[in-house]
Amino acid sequence: MPTTTDLLTDATPELLWTGAEWTEGPLWLPEERVVRFSDIPNNRIMAWDAVTGETRVHRDGVEFTNGRTLGLDGRVVQASHGRRAVESEDATGVVRVLTEAWSGGRYNSPNDVVVASDGAVWFTDPPYGIQASGREGYPGEQEYGGCFVFRLDPATGEATPVITELAHPNGLAFSPDESLLYVTDSDPSSAFGVFVLDIAAGTTRRFATATGTTDGIRVDVEGRIWTTSGPAIQVYTPEGELLQQIDMPETTSNLCFGGDDGTELFTTSDSSLYRLRTTTTAAPRP
Repeated sequence: MPTTTDLLTDATPELLWTGAEWTEGPLWLPEERVVRFSDIPNNRIMAWDAVTGETRVHRDGVEFTNGRTLGLDGRVVQASHGRRAVESEDATGVVRVLTEAWSGGRYNSPNDVVVASDGAVWFTDPPYGIQASGREGYPGEQEYGGCFVFRLDPATGEATPVITELAHPNGLAFSPDESLLYVTDSDPSSAFGVFVLDIAAGTTRRFATATGTTDGIRVDVEGRIWTTSGPAIQVYTPEGELLQQIDMPETTSNLCFGGDDGTELFTTSDSSLYRLRTTTTAAPRP
C-alpha cells in the first residue's frame, strides 16, 4: 500500500471555506481562477477565488443545481434538481436548458454531468431532488420508473438511456481514452459500489466496493480513479485495487482537480470546501 506522500504532497486537508448546509459539484474554472460549487439546500452557487482566498455567492435562486463541468464551448454545463434538467450557463449568467425530458417522461433530478470530446453530455438521474423533504429540490414523482444514466446526443439533442440497472447512479467520470465510464451508486442496496460501463460493448460491471457512501468521482492522468467514500476519499488503480484512503474532516460529497498547474484537489465536504495538494493531475477532458 503506498504511503500518503505517493499521491499527496501534504496529507492534511486545507479548509478554504465553511458555512454551507450541503456542498456539491465543485468545478475549477481556469480563466477565472475560481472553484464554483453548489450549496444545494440553500439554493445557491458559491465561488471560491484562488487570488483573494475569498468565497462569494455566484448566484442564488438557482433551482438547486448540483454537479457541473465545462462544455466544449467553455460554458458551464450543470445538473438542476429544481428544473429536473441539464442546463448550460454562459459567462454572463444566462442559463439555457439542454434537456428536461425524454420519451419516458421527465427526469427525476439530474445529479452529475460530464461532457465527452465529441460534445455528448452524459448525466446521472437519481431521485434526490424530488424527495418529500424538499431539501434538495421540489417534491415530485418518478415518471419513468427508474434512475438511469443518459447520453445527450450533440447532433440531435435526443437523450438515450445508457445504464438502466443501477439503483441511484450519482457521480461519473471517463477513463482517459473515453472507452470507459465510471459511475458511483450511492444507494445502500448497491453496497456503495463503483461501476464501469464499457462503452463499445455496452456492458456494465461492478468495479469496486467502497467503505462508505460513494458520490463524486474523478480520474487522473494515469487512469487512477478517485472517489468519495463517506468521510474519506479512496483512490483505485485502473484494475480496481485500492491504492490509498485519504481521511477527511467531514463527509465528502464530490471532488475536482484544479489550480494553476492542475495538481490541487478540491473537495466539497458537508458544509465546507477543502483543498489537497497532489502529485498528479486530472485526465484530459472531459
